[in-house]
Formats: sequence, structure tokens, C-alpha cells
Amino acid sequence: MSLELGVNIDHIATLRQARGTTYPDLLQAMILVEEAGADAITIHLREDRRHIQDADVYAIRKHCRRRLNLELAATDEMVNIACDVLPNDACIVPEKREELTTEGGLDVIGSFERVKTSTMRLNQAGIRVSLFIEPDIEQIKRVPDIGAPVIELHTGTYANAIGDAKKREFERIIKASELADELGIQVNAGHGLDYENTQMIAAIPQIQELNIGHSIVARAVFVGIKQATSEMLELLRTARL
Repeated sequence: MSLELGVNIDHIATLRQARGTTYPDLLQAMILVEEAGADAITIHLREDRRHIQDADVYAIRKHCRRRLNLELAATDEMVNIACDVLPNDACIVPEKREELTTEGGLDVIGSFERVKTSTMRLNQAGIRVSLFIEPDIEQIKRVPDIGAPVIELHTGTYANAIGDAKKREFERIIKASELADELGIQVNAGHGLDYENTQMIAAIPQIQELNIGHSIVARAVFVGIKQATSEMLELLRTARL
């Protein structure tokens, strides 16, 4: 099974918003990422609009030649925007205003009705829904009841761990991937992945897509976004050899 790469370009917008300028141009970054061979463009429209703006979402939807994956919180406002924009995929994520980045997976059990309602609305609009969740067996068992065909496993704990803790978290990801696959759920993964820790995750056969942003944008400072994307794609390719 081939492994796809979704490139999150949020932090191109972060740099732009730092000075309130019109550059760097988000659409230009998207085009270069697509030319490098990425399979999807990922963006996160946050409640506080700290990087991606509403106008960005509509512009990217208009010009995107690959799949568009819109990350969003399970709120009426965000679901309404998604149903108007019609991205290919919508990934429901937890969101807190004060966090620097998404700090963990969605609590499917604790927010079951809210997430299910959002998922149903997105499904009805023809948008494929994924849930950004921890590699937790009990959480994954409830996903079929939500109605989402895809999960994205949170790899941030794995990425930040060292030694035995990293090995334990990697084993959790493997077991979670195997269970989800048995349940007929597509398995994606992402968060905190970089050019050193990605290949182990990429080698897990059940995982079909990785969504990676910050490390690619950081690498792009030195080599450009097109080469940074190409280098990550090569890591994914060799992980499955």
C-alpha cells in the first residue's frame, strides 16, 4: 500500500500574519508543494484565525489541484464554513484558544454527540470526515458509531518522547493502527513528525497518509518549500521499501 503525504501550509500564513503583509503568498506555496508531488494540502481554520483566514480557505479551494484537507473544530461556525467550501476531507480536531498548536487528540467518548452531529452534517455535504485522536483503543472503538471513515492518529507524544517512552508510544500507534484497520477505518497520522522521526511511523503498513507541516515549512527556510516537500516524500518512499 502506497503512503500519501498531506502538507500543512498553516505556518506559511503564520509568517504572513506576523507582519500583516500579503506575503509570503499562500497560493504560491500551495502550487510549489503540489508541483513537488504532495498528495494533499492541509490547512487549519482556527477559531481565533491566528494563521489561516477565511479568504485563504476559499482561495485555496478554488485553486487546489490536489485533495484539500480542512482541519476544524466541531462547532457550528466551522462546520457551516466547511459545508460551503466543500473540501475533499475535513479533519475534526480539538481546539483551545491558548494552545500554541493542537495539544492532543479529540475525546471521542467525552464529546460523542457533538462530534457525531458535526460528522453527520459533513458526511451529508459529501465531505469525507476524519477524527484526530490519540492512539487509544477505547477511543478507536467508538469511531464507527460516530460515522467517520478515517482517523488521524496523534503522533505528538511519540515525537516528543525519548528512550523507552518513545518505544512504548510507538507500540501504541501500531496497535491502534491494527485495530482501526480491522474495523474498516482508514488510518492517517500526524503531528510533530520531522525528517528524523517520520520513517518509523511511515513504515507502519496500515497507515495510508501522513500530514506534516511545521518541519517542512522550517526546512523550507533553508532549501525552499518545493525541495523540503520532495525530501519528505523521499523519506516516505524509502520507508516502505
